[in-house]
Amino acid sequence: MSKILWQPTEEIINKSNIQSFIRFVNKKYSTNIKSYSELHSWSIDNISRFWSCVWSDCQIKYSKNFTIPVDDENKMPGAKWFKSARFNFAENLLKFKNSNAAIEFYCEDKISYKLTYLELYNLVSKTSKMMVDIGIKKGDRVAAVMPNIPETVICMLACTSIGAIWSSCSPEFGEKGILDRFSQIKPKLLISTNGYYFKGKKISIIKKIKNVYNNIDTINNLLCINYIDEKNNLKCIKWDQILESKSSIIKFEQLPFDHPLYIMYSSGTTGKPKSIVHSSGGTLLQHLKELKYHVNLKDNDKIFYYTTCGWMMWNWLVSSLFFGSTIVLYEGNPF
Repeated sequence: MSKILWQPTEEIINKSNIQSFIRFVNKKYSTNIKSYSELHSWSIDNISRFWSCVWSDCQIKYSKNFTIPVDDENKMPGAKWFKSARFNFAENLLKFKNSNAAIEFYCEDKISYKLTYLELYNLVSKTSKMMVDIGIKKGDRVAAVMPNIPETVICMLACTSIGAIWSSCSPEFGEKGILDRFSQIKPKLLISTNGYYFKGKKISIIKKIKNVYNNIDTINNLLCINYIDEKNNLKCIKWDQILESKSSIIKFEQLPFDHPLYIMYSSGTTGKPKSIVHSSGGTLLQHLKELKYHVNLKDNDKIFYYTTCGWMMWNWLVSSLFFGSTIVLYEGNPF
């Protein structure tokens, strides 16, 4: 490409998160890194030091620090990362409890509203208590068939605050596609809306959810969120019941770095979709590395990515809450 379309000024470069990280590394290890390519080379040659610096520079909230960053960086799979560390993924995303906007939500021209960080914390608190009350505990799987709405973020954070494992599909998935995924992971709780909007139309999924619920015998409870204006005849816990409850201080389960956080899936192009487990620590550090140093995300920024809850970019977007920035959720037809 012969024509440079845009180039950052020296001022922009000096104020960037990645330049700040380079200064951090240089000071800590008496190095003389001057450019991105030099930092990249150093990170490959110093894997343990690099990830230790990411942990420190991002200021991960933890109850117990790690002893060593990695026991054997050449072992794949099987390397043990951040041994002895104890922390909680949701606690890191909910460290702010202020009046700044955490989520801006838009559904075509149907619905829009905002949630502050304090409101988000309180809603997660109520939802987490409900999950504990129905017996959800560390290691249990929570499955969700949800559109890209704030309630999905709230339920995921409530689930992971307990140490339960989150897995989601978007509501346009077919019944068989949902069952192929969730039957493998044996969830205890299923969460769903009664439908979704697309191109201005209401699309009910009540019948589909009822069949999914009836065909996975490990599911003990169904949480229903009335998102579209349609009567819901499912026997379930109502979202309104959670809203009416009292919020309290969340007791975040302190977990090891490799504790399972998300279960996502291969696309299913070669047979049934395969379950892929992502760890709490691995997910958090990788997302923070990308968001802080590559996106240059800061607390006064808004970040948007058009995605559904069946794609890993939803999980990536939600991690932006760590920085106190505003995530923009859009649900519906992109055009």
